[in-house]
Amino acid sequence: MRAETSADISEVTLDPIDWTELRIQGHQMMDDMLNHIEGIRTRPVWQPIPQKVRNSVCENIPVHPTGLSEVHKMFMESILPFSAANIHPGFMGWVQGGGTPVGMLAEMLAAGLNANVGGRDQMPVEIEKQVTKWVCELFNFPETASGLFVTGTSIANLISIIVARTAALGAGVRQTGLATSDKRLIAYTSTGAHGCIAQAMDLSGLGTHALRLIPMNNNFQMDCKALQLAIIDDRKSGLTPFFIAATAGTVDVGAIDNLEAIAEIAQKENLWFHIDGAYGALAILAPDIAPRLAGIQRADSIALDFHKWGQVPYDAGFILIRNGNLHLETFAAPSTYLRRESRGMSAGSPWPCDFGPDLSRGFRALKTWFTIKVYGTDKIGSIISNTCKLAQYLKKSIDDHPCLELLSPVSLNIVCFRFRCENSDIVNSNIVVSLQEAGVVAPSTTQINGSLAIRVAIVNHRTSTKEIDALIKATIEFGEVYLNENLI
Repeated sequence: MRAETSADISEVTLDPIDWTELRIQGHQMMDDMLNHIEGIRTRPVWQPIPQKVRNSVCENIPVHPTGLSEVHKMFMESILPFSAANIHPGFMGWVQGGGTPVGMLAEMLAAGLNANVGGRDQMPVEIEKQVTKWVCELFNFPETASGLFVTGTSIANLISIIVARTAALGAGVRQTGLATSDKRLIAYTSTGAHGCIAQAMDLSGLGTHALRLIPMNNNFQMDCKALQLAIIDDRKSGLTPFFIAATAGTVDVGAIDNLEAIAEIAQKENLWFHIDGAYGALAILAPDIAPRLAGIQRADSIALDFHKWGQVPYDAGFILIRNGNLHLETFAAPSTYLRRESRGMSAGSPWPCDFGPDLSRGFRALKTWFTIKVYGTDKIGSIISNTCKLAQYLKKSIDDHPCLELLSPVSLNIVCFRFRCENSDIVNSNIVVSLQEAGVVAPSTTQINGSLAIRVAIVNHRTSTKEIDALIKATIEFGEVYLNENLI
């Protein structure tokens, strides 16, 4: 059989034949997105997706190519107008940052670079290391601490539990598993904690039954006395307490647990002290709020999201571990095909993949690095402060209207309230849906002391008093409509 020559092998590539044409189309795509962001206030926060639009993207997998301009046109018509629009100043339903044009451009650069930041000797890894140093500086962690970008705090919390598990049982648990241990590990968090803490207990193999949900006090903080008693009771029962997850910015009302008091208990009982600071941890950047995070610098680990109060585009979660060596010992898994060298491309050990489950990792650090470099921490901190001031403005507006009722203290930037009426759960649920469908403002709902609440999370740097006023006005109008329709 004749061996193939280079002449027999066609040159196949996905690069364009005409780079000029691609540049023109690329500039149009970038301009369209910048125009969209610039004019976001003139667009609805959200609008229902017509069935025709849903059907427009339903097709068999494409075998033959479609022109880039045509695919872009489909994006503009069928995708762009029907996102959840967390970049909109009226988006208040969930704790999601608004992103920035700078972050968008940085993400474009990262995509063009297409770096796998799992490891090797490359500057994208150095940028991630630099951001880690900045985070250590923010929270007064030692230089020996370790950090890692992940998708979000759900994964960051899972990593913290796994590292704490190693601290409690030793690195041998990675080989022998939990079944061989004579210790039954028990963790603690408050009833106001995010559900991802329980999920992390599940995924780690410890089980949700090993998580004690500690009641909250009147300020929606973990009850420290109840926490101490629970630890004592579990020790008496022959169990092994090992982990406490405090929260800086609870999901329902934005409360900050008494971190200093919990740190004392953790130190006294020799437990791992973790803080779920998904959005609240970055309040350290706001001088007027930072004192309320006293004790955070004593944590063994902190989970946070730059894509919330940090306004970095999704996704940009982060885990910070005080004991970098223990973190490495928990996840490092050397393989022959990942051999590390002292020089060349395979230098730079340890690699980011040695600190978490992902070998393939995107360049999340770049958009975070750009955001911090371009805006600076003072500016980001002022944005954080302003969202909390807007929450207080909303609180006062609620107090000024007798038909509205505040349902929980306003600790940070989350406000929970309702329209006063009989059968208020039904009415307020309908008010929220109507607000969303109107496209002006989009809050969500939650349960506060058994009552359905309109939940407003002010995270977006674009939100102003104008959107707060629109929320109050529309809430009252919809409430009165439903009362007149005898919805109750």
